[in-house]
Amino acid sequence: MNTPTTGSISMTSGARMHPVVERRRCLHRLVQVGAWLALGAPGVASAAGPVFELPELMALLARQRSGEARFTELRHVQGLDQPLEASGTLSFAAPDRFSRQTLKPRPESMVVEGNTLTIQRSGRSRSFALDATPELVALVEAVRGTLTGNAQTLTRYFRTTLAGSADKWTLDLVPADSRLAGQVRSVRIAGQQGALYSIEMLLVGGDRSVMSIEPLPASASASAPVRP
Repeated sequence: MNTPTTGSISMTSGARMHPVVERRRCLHRLVQVGAWLALGAPGVASAAGPVFELPELMALLARQRSGEARFTELRHVQGLDQPLEASGTLSFAAPDRFSRQTLKPRPESMVVEGNTLTIQRSGRSRSFALDATPELVALVEAVRGTLTGNAQTLTRYFRTTLAGSADKWTLDLVPADSRLAGQVRSVRIAGQQGALYSIEMLLVGGDRSVMSIEPLPASASASAPVRP
């Protein structure tokens, strides 16, 4: 079992990598996972109304204890003619576990539980403490705040702008935390009622990613095996 550290990454095999490089490489993926967890959990319904308010969203979110969805992501990277495509699944279990399992173009697992981020790729496993990278702490705490329906925690780390109605809404998130703002410029989330169907993220430097999400039925999520 890997022991999280604050200054280095433990690996089961292969060469060591600089911890800051590895953590920041995962940052944009955590943003997307966090946005889905905060706003796109399957099986949540919204009360009808002309405007979808943030407090209403938080109240709905507090009811959700677990969820799973399929995703397809297109990353538009500066200097590349064609976008990079990835697909896999997202999942979470309250109070503090969420994961992204990439299936294509190559298998990769990223799991956050408590204060630990664990990455598995190419037969190697790395684990390290989130609090070693302040921008990751800001992101994860914002996600956990939304999982408990705590709008105060979300708005501590992001400036939010909600537009539209419950039947068609968009939420813009702009990092209020300066360290997170050094990596992520903005996140735009679109959805209908309590279901999320896209996350668009713009990174500092001009790279952009668009994730399309298909929530799995609650019964399918409930029947999935529970990880220890």
